[in-house]
Amino acid sequence: MIYFKLPFDENLYSTDQNPDETHIVFYPFDGSEKIECNGKIMKINHENLDDSILTTSLPEDNNHFIPETRNEYLTNLEQVIHTINENQLPKLVYSRRKIFTDFLEIDLKKSFENLCKSYPNAFRYIFINENNAWMGAFSEVLGKFNKDTHDFETMSLAGTLPVSESWSEKEIEEQKPVTEYIRNILKNYSDQSEESATYDHISGNIKHLRTDFKAKIKPENLYKIIQQLHPTPAVCGIPKDFCKEKIRELEKFPRELYAGYIKIENEDNIFYFVNLRCCKLYRDSVHLFVGGGITSQSNPEKEWTETELKSEAILKNLVIIDK
Repeated sequence: MIYFKLPFDENLYSTDQNPDETHIVFYPFDGSEKIECNGKIMKINHENLDDSILTTSLPEDNNHFIPETRNEYLTNLEQVIHTINENQLPKLVYSRRKIFTDFLEIDLKKSFENLCKSYPNAFRYIFINENNAWMGAFSEVLGKFNKDTHDFETMSLAGTLPVSESWSEKEIEEQKPVTEYIRNILKNYSDQSEESATYDHISGNIKHLRTDFKAKIKPENLYKIIQQLHPTPAVCGIPKDFCKEKIRELEKFPRELYAGYIKIENEDNIFYFVNLRCCKLYRDSVHLFVGGGITSQSNPEKEWTETELKSEAILKNLVIIDK
């Protein structure tokens, strides 16, 4: 079962579960086994959300994970910064899980509706099968390909601050390598590309620095471009392969679908959305995934605060029934 809304589109979509068609695929961060949603994409009435989601049962949490405390996170981040300095890395992305328990039930319908209202410029979804239950809302586009015009669009989105604060050198320097990384990939596939000026991208209570790209590409190169873009420096670091290995060593838990991407294909376009502001739902717990781009200039206390802010994107929209 999947329900979703596209950015700036309040139509509700799902699939007809036809086993002969697959138009939605979840790709994990580390390239492990993907999850496919069978069926052709269809627009549905909002009333239909009630019929299935209210009778959906969530899996039990048998992980026995114990999340990082604030002190553990600060200590680990010192090690991350040491790794950055030792290897002269421009950036490495470090993430953690926040785990909430001690509640009776999650109102899935109201939680998803809240998320949709809070983030109209984001891709919003709730996905549940026999083994997985995920919900998220995020506006980072890994790629968008128009099947008719062969236009490919992507973005450099990095740096995070509360909306009221001004950008510092740390956030500006964090976004630069993401932009350069994308620029260098696209120039290998297109001699017709455009790049916007960098501007503020507002997402709820926080903002990011964003640069847009548009290029004319050959359809047969789309998969290659996506494979080279993922994971971008915004969710991994630079150099990519080295940072992916360090993430496996340094992070306490596997990322699973967090910082992976979701492919959505309809009649006109193929979308690739980065799965960032998201949570994994269980009958007896909620796992929130949050992270941040760490540089040599990073302040561990400030990075902790940033992840707490990011967690609010999902947390404030959850409707939880207490015991």
